Amino acid sequence: MKAIEVPAIAGAYLFEPTPYADERGFFCRTFDADVVRSVGIDPDAFVQDSVSRSVRGVLRGLHLRSGAGEAKLVRCSYGQIFDVVVDLRPDSPTYRNVATFELSGETQTTLYIPAGCAHGFQALTDTADTSYRIDRPHDPAEDVTIAFDDPELAIRWPLPAASMSERDRRAPSLAQVLKQRES
Repeated sequence: MKAIEVPAIAGAYLFEPTPYADERGFFCRTFDADVVRSVGIDPDAFVQDSVSRSVRGVLRGLHLRSGAGEAKLVRCSYGQIFDVVVDLRPDSPTYRNVATFELSGETQTTLYIPAGCAHGFQALTDTADTSYRIDRPHDPAEDVTIAFDDPELAIRWPLPAASMSERDRRAPSLAQVLKQRES
């Protein structure tokens, strides 16, 4: 497994596994504490694992945690997703940058998203299972959602949004969220 820095988002990394394939399929390590530690991330900080299953076109996000934020490891374990990260850390050299990735069950690549970044994804396949490992217990009172189609972010989602939660559908713009954070 190797760690690859994501230049567009300071502190973000892609962790690419080394699959061992044969006639039975493949095997690969999807998490390695030593590799994670080698780039300055505390592997013991993660406290919760979750998984979501989405169908083609489902859009989830953009989500963010208020307060101290939430760092996460995200991996598409089955299918394929279009993944988006927006740096919303005012002191970051990549503040307001948007980075996109295609994560898939074929590659099993994991994306590390630093606390203070918004995250969302869209399922590109009939079924897409996405695994999350987060560094704080989830508290719904800290949930923040930003409009997926905010013109300021200009995210080019690959498919029309087939389905999304009511919360995501009614999410405020980035400008509104930033104004709320300042007050």
